[in-house]
Amino acid sequence: MMEKINIFLKDITESGGGERVCINLANAFSKKYEVEIFSFYKSFEQPAYELYKNIKISYLSNQNFYHANKIKKIFLKTFYRYFLSLLIILKFKNAKNEILLANDGYFLPFFKNKKLKYFRIWHIKAPKKKKKIFDYFDTLIILSAKELDKWQEWHKNIQVIPNFLPFASSKTSNLSQKVVLSAGRMDKGDQKGFLRLIDIWEIIQKDENFKEWKLHIIGDGLLKEEILHKIQAKKLEHSIILLPFNKNIEKEYLKASIYVMTSHFEGFGMVLAESASYTIPSIAFDINTGPSDIIDNKKSGFLIEDGNLQEFANKLKILMQDESLREKFGKNAKEKVQKEFSKEVIMKKWNKIASF
Repeated sequence: MMEKINIFLKDITESGGGERVCINLANAFSKKYEVEIFSFYKSFEQPAYELYKNIKISYLSNQNFYHANKIKKIFLKTFYRYFLSLLIILKFKNAKNEILLANDGYFLPFFKNKKLKYFRIWHIKAPKKKKKIFDYFDTLIILSAKELDKWQEWHKNIQVIPNFLPFASSKTSNLSQKVVLSAGRMDKGDQKGFLRLIDIWEIIQKDENFKEWKLHIIGDGLLKEEILHKIQAKKLEHSIILLPFNKNIEKEYLKASIYVMTSHFEGFGMVLAESASYTIPSIAFDINTGPSDIIDNKKSGFLIEDGNLQEFANKLKILMQDESLREKFGKNAKEKVQKEFSKEVIMKKWNKIASF
């Protein structure tokens, strides 16, 4: 029987999907196990999301990854990461009956204590080929069964466990406000596809029927300036509102009538499940994993061929002009996520693999 779960990640103080999943898991595990979070870096003073008081946080360094320059980031992601991994290995060399859960790629257990179990969550799509680091872990947890066959070729113990909704909100959007919402970290690589979302919104705004609608984009990151410049260049400042990340995102969901995801890739797409919990219908590109696990096409939202901006805009217009369809899709969306992604359903799967 495992007695303690140790969770490792890059930076618990950053506001991203992986960090939120980590904290949700830690809070859920803490009802049954002793839980400690090990954060490789510390860019801000406090964790980005609410953490239960019985969970200990250990910062392995006070290095600020978020504001580091390019050369320093290379150092932190290579040599320094290996050094910190070695410190962790030494710390746990005599431990037993504990799980070491890597929430991202920063902890590398290249030497293992056989009395411990080593898990790794893989938040994004499967890589093109097997990585050596897979062999460091006893179990790999993936978020979608869509690439299960590929994963099983690379590792003998693959578990499919989606992310869960951390709360069951009784509140719902009335779906009558002329607001489209999108949220996510604004990384340099534009994983969330905010730049192409602006192109889609430009198509929308050429139609006089939708001039009163607003697009709210929530997020922070190194790409934010480029996003702002593109909005200004296309003269869309009047209809696109950039909002900073804040812990109380519920109020933004309650203002929205449609949620849009334009990501180039996702592991799961937690914001789609969250928006569905407020009865908000969604539109997303049908990328390899993520949206199709959550959206039932033409039942709770629309899935669009990846890269087809015009079709995305067309389907968005359909929802924008039809409140009754939004209500129908939103009701179906909420029912699906409550049935498949509730904390109770997902934690049964986690407790099963943690209790061996």
